[in-house]
Amino acid sequence: MRQIVSSARPASAPFALAAALALAIGPAMASEPDSALASAMKRDLGLSEQQLGQYLKVERLTAQQERIAAQAQGRGFAGSWIERSPSGDFRWVVATTSASGRAVAGAEMRQVRHSLDALGNAKARLDDVLAQGGRAPAGVYGWYVDVKTNSVTVNVAPGADEAAVDFVARSGADASTLRFQTMADAPRPLATLQGGSEYLSTTTSGSYYCSVGFSVTRNGAKGFATAGHCGDAGDGAAVLVRRSLSRIGTFQASSFPNNDMAWVQVDAAHTLLPSVSGYGAGDVAVRGSLEAPVGAAVCRSGRTTGWKCGVIEAKNVSVSYGADGTVNGTTQVKVCAEGGDSGGSFITSAGQGQGVLSGGNYSCKGKQAKLATSYFQPLNPLLQAYGLTLSTTP
Repeated sequence: MRQIVSSARPASAPFALAAALALAIGPAMASEPDSALASAMKRDLGLSEQQLGQYLKVERLTAQQERIAAQAQGRGFAGSWIERSPSGDFRWVVATTSASGRAVAGAEMRQVRHSLDALGNAKARLDDVLAQGGRAPAGVYGWYVDVKTNSVTVNVAPGADEAAVDFVARSGADASTLRFQTMADAPRPLATLQGGSEYLSTTTSGSYYCSVGFSVTRNGAKGFATAGHCGDAGDGAAVLVRRSLSRIGTFQASSFPNNDMAWVQVDAAHTLLPSVSGYGAGDVAVRGSLEAPVGAAVCRSGRTTGWKCGVIEAKNVSVSYGADGTVNGTTQVKVCAEGGDSGGSFITSAGQGQGVLSGGNYSCKGKQAKLATSYFQPLNPLLQAYGLTLSTTP
């Protein structure tokens, strides 16, 4: 849900990694995290300084070796992820359907039933229902390949199992790959010049708060990436100056539902920085857009709730926003967000941009924050779709 503005006022123990870590690590992943981002990760993920350091080693190893691991397992590859043990340590897990799968340096191997291809095919059957003009039934909130449980997980409302079973049966997906998971509150699009900073989309029917994702350029023109549900092509973008709207640019392209992506071209007089706002804790430089793995820590920035960090739970998630439609290809993160945060930045400890906030459930208030799940539109497909170049810090 976009946050509607009715006036100009804003609404209120370590395992052996030595051999693998001796491999060369690319410069994009080798840098230490920005201090503000490191502090937020420790706060929101409950990490000590030692645990943060150990996590960063595993993150770098995974980024370096994930593609090699997939090739080594061939058709039996069933995904990989970063996992935290009860003791607080982190490990990289590689799943395979083969009892004799080739070991991968630095990884814990696990044998599972379904390959990643089999799970992807099952999810594609569910996606096809929508592609052929169908809709997700009420109470079915989304579905995704969950490599950690070796299943296609379907998020459903309490008491909506029957509707979910009918939906799965209609799709023809392999029932042995499916798993239902109860989600107590429904996801919804969240909406309320630097990543995470506030702006308003302006239409003939009103104004809506959202957040800047990442600074970009296209053929010499500058602008920013954001969520598609924040505005349609041709809508204006503005900021508040002394309680009056001041135009900064125009939505050039937008897609929602199916995708949740847009870009706004900003007028020449304005300045866009290649960084993400730390909301008082220091800004984070954008270094690139290298995709992080499942289990990786990411932090998000938005005008309503500022800095929040969580862990990537799944990729290529289809999330249903009810009457607002379904968005495919999102990444699911265990982190809270609120109205007005939509479009805001997700970024890793190494300054790698990941995506822009699409939606979520629950708020960041009290005990609800620990229950919350959010979804972001991945950044690289957005850049490719609109021919954009990400602005980065040298």
